Amino acid sequence: MKRVSTLIALVAVWGVALEAVAAVPLAFEGQRLFASYCQLCHGTTGTGAGPLAEKMGITPADLTTTLRSRSDTILKKIITGQGRQTITGRDRHNLISEAMPEWKDVFNDHQVEALIAYLRFLSTSKHKLMGDPVVGNELYQQYCAVCHGEEGGGDGVMTKLMNIHPADHSNPNEMNELSNNQLVNIVRRGKGRYMPAWKDILSRDEIEALVSYIRLLGN
Repeated sequence: MKRVSTLIALVAVWGVALEAVAAVPLAFEGQRLFASYCQLCHGTTGTGAGPLAEKMGITPADLTTTLRSRSDTILKKIITGQGRQTITGRDRHNLISEAMPEWKDVFNDHQVEALIAYLRFLSTSKHKLMGDPVVGNELYQQYCAVCHGEEGGGDGVMTKLMNIHPADHSNPNEMNELSNNQLVNIVRRGKGRYMPAWKDILSRDEIEALVSYIRLLGN
């Protein structure tokens, strides 16, 4: 009985701590920036089919393909509009499109890094975001972090108390092997001895939001 009481107390303290210090994945923060500033031109999926681009008669880059060969350093220059090529002297931000705005006075360095992390997700992930990752973040911290860890590394407080080894959601190779539907089914029905079923607690929309947040943890 004493062991159970101690376990409950530790979990309660852990829940309070999560609200205070839970780290926000860079790609998650970048997704929010992309939704606010970039998707009007580049489209929700980054392919360049945004409504503002159509109105302006411009053709933004398809970010799902053009970013794969570009380093983070070059992407920073493209986004901010700072720096020139050493040979031609041409502004690097114009390498992709003449209509690309300079964001140096809008984004700080951390925000640029977050945006690049999300762009990497767009260009490398096999799976689209199913739901709202903002909702998914709240649900993850409430229900999942106690086992999977606040950053998804499978190192939550319950792993030490119960000697369990949850999935590492921060490992993109491991997560990419699972389709969105497979992840949804694991969350709904549970898996193995320790992964509980959440179908009677979370709605389908909430589970899809949770899966979307999990996708961003590995980027």
